[in-house]
Parts: sequence; C-alpha cells; structure tokens
Amino acid sequence: MGVRPARGEPGDRQVTVFEKVFGGAPEGVWAAPGRVNLIGEHTDYNDGFVMPFALPHTTVATVARRDDGLLRLHSADMPGGIVELRLDELTPGRDDGWASYPAGVVWALREAGYLLTGADIHYESTVPTGAGLSSSAALEVVTALALDDLHELGLERPAMALLCQRAENVYVGAPTGIMDQTASACCTAGHALFVDTRDGSQRQVPFDLAAEGMRLLVVDTRVKHAHSDGSYAERRAGCEAGAAALGVPALRDIPYDGLAAALDRLRAGGQDETILGLVRHIVTENHRVEQVIELLDAGRTRDIGAVLTAGHVSLRDDFRISCAELDLVVDTANSSGALGARMTGGGFGGSAIVLADTDAAEKITEAVVSAFAAAGHREPRVFTAVPSAGARRL
Repeated sequence: MGVRPARGEPGDRQVTVFEKVFGGAPEGVWAAPGRVNLIGEHTDYNDGFVMPFALPHTTVATVARRDDGLLRLHSADMPGGIVELRLDELTPGRDDGWASYPAGVVWALREAGYLLTGADIHYESTVPTGAGLSSSAALEVVTALALDDLHELGLERPAMALLCQRAENVYVGAPTGIMDQTASACCTAGHALFVDTRDGSQRQVPFDLAAEGMRLLVVDTRVKHAHSDGSYAERRAGCEAGAAALGVPALRDIPYDGLAAALDRLRAGGQDETILGLVRHIVTENHRVEQVIELLDAGRTRDIGAVLTAGHVSLRDDFRISCAELDLVVDTANSSGALGARMTGGGFGGSAIVLADTDAAEKITEAVVSAFAAAGHREPRVFTAVPSAGARRL
C-alpha cells in the first residue's frame, strides 16, 4: 500500500522518519500552511469579513491508513513519542495535548458520517506555535486533507474547513471562528483571500507586494497566547451579548453608518463600555476590510498601511487584546518609517505585521529589535510574509 517518493522529491525526509517511527511505508505526504491575517480581526465569529493569506510555513503530515481502529500520532516537534488513541474512544473534552487537534478532526469526520478505520501520522511543522499564525489550523487542515485524499471522501475545501473548525470548537474546546481553517485550506499563492464568513463566499485578491517595492514583515513577539483561554471566550460572549441587545443575529448586521445610533441604543439599555468597545471594533473592522479591498482594487496598495494602523488602535483600545510587546512593535515600526502596522491573530501576544517599503524594511527591523532589547523583552523573530499556496499534497 505504501508509496515512497523518489529520492529528492518533496516529503522524502518525512518518509524516512515515518518509516523509522512506524516501521512501514506511508501512502503520501501532505502540507497545510499557517496564515497571516491582513485585516479583519475577530470578525469571523461575528459573521463578518476577513482577509488572510497563507504563509510559506507549513505543517507536513506523512500518513498511512490502518484497519484496526487505531489512530497513532507522532510529532517531530513535540516530546513524548507516539500518541495512540482508539477511534471509538474519541470524545470531546478529553485532553491529549497537541494530539487533540488531529484527533478532533478524525472525530469530526466520523461524526459527519465518513468511514475511517485508523491511521499512522507523522507531523513536522515550521509554523511557529503561539505566534498567532494558526499553527493549530494548519495541523487540523493537513490531517483532514490527507484523510480526504486517502479515503476519497470528496470534501470541498470550504466543507473541510468547517469540519476542522468543529474539531477545534467542540473537541478541543476553543471557540474560534472559521477564518484560520479557511485560509489554510483555500488560499492561493500571490493572493489574499477575502471571505464573507456568513455565506462562505470567497474572492482571491491579487497581493504581490514585492512587485510594487514593498514587503509585509511578520514580527513574532514570542509572547505565547492560547485561544482556548478565558479572555478569547469572554470577547466572543461579549460580542454575542452586544448583538442580542441590539436585536440582530450578529454584529455584522450593524452597518458602519449606523454605528453611532447602535452605540446610543446600547448606552440607553445600560450596557457597559466594555460591550460598546467590542461592538465598535467589529463594525469598524468590517469597514476596514472593505476599505482595504477598495484600495487594492484601485492599485493604491501603499494606502492600506493607514488602515492597518487604525485596526491596531481599535484592537488595542476597543477590543483590548493587545499587549506591551505588540504595541511596541507597532509604535516603533511606524516611527521608523513603516507604511502601517498592527497586531494580528487572537491577541494577548503573538505577532504583529508591518507594511514597509522594501528599502526601509531592514532599518525598521533593526529598530524593533533594538526597542525590544531596550525594554528587556526577548528578541522577536522577524520574517517577510509571502502570500503562498494553501493545503496540498506534496
């Protein structure tokens, strides 16, 4: 059953490791990327607009089917050796550490009626964990894609993303929206992906910064965060409370030109400033996504920088999910010649993005690193984000 790639083909090293770990040949090698969100933060669970793109950093899965009901998982990046689970014992809420994410995907596929009989899977990843770059979504999507291919399930990419989101929401218990899994599954190289998370419609928006003399830097602050912690869940619950108080299905339904009236209604109804801030962020953030699309369509890419910075201010002051390190990146980058910058991801740490002219990128990077050293922070990791391909078989 196993098919070993010819020496030198993509995945050859992973095949060798798989054989050493599991004692047999795999049937194939798959990859799924992490993502950076250009604009549209925390809007996905409010039925709003998002605009991520895939990174070249991927999680790679080397896989072979089993027929004995066992799921055996191994990661080159995690200690502890093989995690062995029985398919008929997979239950939401059980804690298997990192293995809960792929186990959740298998559970979600079986819950959806797909017949799976077990698998051996070896993972390797270059997606930084805890950096707000969707390492968990990459792990989920690569698992789903491999099993879809091997079992010929015929899943469309949006449906695959929904199953992976269900795995994270229900099995793992992290109340994330649909953006991360959709980006990993559906992005294409050289494009940002506009997604209307209410109806699932997508549009690939050309985004080739290098051709226009610009770069998008990702600054990983190396401050860890966790989507399943209480702060993320509190923000989501607050958004839902705001929508309920306004009598709408989701905050997506509050138009930008109706924001002031909506905030007045909330004040009159006794809602506190925390809820008002959440509502204000979501409504203005959806508007910022629309602004960015209009600017890109008009060939005014440089002008999106100001929109990115406005998004950071909103996340910092209204949504209140920034931190000292993220603010330092944004403030230092902008004062050093960046076109714009903002935090990206779930918040409370993780990464920021910086839009810069190519010839200014090195100076900005040096300024940020120096600022972190002066503040006594751990040195950040900085790299250029290149819009890359979504999940695929290698």
